[in-house]
Amino acid sequence: MATLSVGQLLRQTAARLTQSSSPQLDAELLLAKVMGVSRSGVLARLRDPVQPGIQEAYEELIARRELGEPVAYLLGRQGFWSLELDVTPDVLIPRPETELLVESCLQIAGPDAADFTVADLGTGSGAIALALAVERPAWQVYATDRSETALAVAAANARRLSLSDRIEFRQGDWCAALPDGLELDILVSNPPYIDPEDPHLSQGALPFEPLSALRSDEYGLRDIRLIVQQSLAVLKPAGWLLLEHGYNQGAAARQLMEQHKFNQVRTVKDLAGLDRVTLGCRS
Repeated sequence: MATLSVGQLLRQTAARLTQSSSPQLDAELLLAKVMGVSRSGVLARLRDPVQPGIQEAYEELIARRELGEPVAYLLGRQGFWSLELDVTPDVLIPRPETELLVESCLQIAGPDAADFTVADLGTGSGAIALALAVERPAWQVYATDRSETALAVAAANARRLSLSDRIEFRQGDWCAALPDGLELDILVSNPPYIDPEDPHLSQGALPFEPLSALRSDEYGLRDIRLIVQQSLAVLKPAGWLLLEHGYNQGAAARQLMEQHKFNQVRTVKDLAGLDRVTLGCRS
């Protein structure tokens, strides 16, 4: 059988990835991983013959992608904010929508808040905590997760990015993981918020992601409610709570905050115009 060129292999592979919304990009990124070069390095070699062993290793990844496994898990990496994060099936894949939490935190604090104390609950890969630590090096940042394996991924990301000295990682359930007596300026979380009966849990990348980080009882609102309740014990007066939630949960999140006497409660829409982050100031 004639040896394929890199370009021919990419064209054949993209034609196979019919379930993907970005088949050509998927094919290029996965081949770059196998070849040990950047995506631009792959594109610079389109006329080169595929080297021995490459096609076999590539086929293994493509077969997994055809079954729906997310590219981020196959690569072991995902971009978030200005960072490249290691990701495994122990953590959610960071989404662009979650960057809105980071943006909102920075806007609330303003450029002159040098000594803020902030906690990211349910940190997963560490995406939110790491982004805040990069943007505000003087902040004291805590990152918590109930999952030991998720915390290990987050801590490894912090070490690789030379941010370990800016973040304290703690295992536990929501605010119970935080040190006794801690007073926060900002509490931020992207908690589980999908209704267990939501059919989306069986679609797309979600079946490959940790269910405990996706699904929440009480129509997806249980963990949001718990965090709102518990936040009162750890936020300073005039401290801020910011929560990511589903597109149809903005009204419920605002109601929960208002019931617990938060002020300036509002919901921020994402780039698609959907309710995504609700925030409020502790009275």
